[in-house]
Amino acid sequence: MKKYYLLHKPFGMLSQFTREGGHPSIADVDFQFESDVYSVGRLDTDSEGLLLLTNDKRLNSELLSPENGHPRTYHAQVEGTPDFSDLRKLQNPMLLKVKGREFKTRPCKASILDPQPDYVARIPPIRVRKSIPDSWISITLTEGKNRQVRKMTAASGLPTLRLIREAIGPFKLDGLKAGEVREISEAEISRLI
Repeated sequence: MKKYYLLHKPFGMLSQFTREGGHPSIADVDFQFESDVYSVGRLDTDSEGLLLLTNDKRLNSELLSPENGHPRTYHAQVEGTPDFSDLRKLQNPMLLKVKGREFKTRPCKASILDPQPDYVARIPPIRVRKSIPDSWISITLTEGKNRQVRKMTAASGLPTLRLIREAIGPFKLDGLKAGEVREISEAEISRLI
């Protein structure tokens, strides 16, 4: 039977069931997953937010195939106050280095979040500099290279302090707290592909 879950991955957790390097993993979540369920896509240990888990191999290949770009929305708390030109830099294709190779991003959506979100404070807290303000922006990508959002904001002069994946296609965090799991149906998944 095909199973589908949404997990709000907390900061510091690996996007896999195996523990490594002293980091907790999905196996540490207070939920009993079937043994054949795994994460579709990843978030690095420094990132938080929505992960999709399933035992549906067809969905996995559909979502991870680069030609089937599906939207993923991230909320990034960045250092500084972005203006229109900063957002244009993010929206337009840019050259980034990923694992030593140059990569050209696809156009994406970027905006300043208004009102600014009120996320629960992260543990450990982000570094705050009194002389430099910070802002939350939204970035929606249809691709997902290693640390792409962080590299894009840094290249735009807006280093990321905190990164939360808010949505995968039509699925949103919607009040799901860090470490919580919500099961979704096969009918709901059909909206994603």
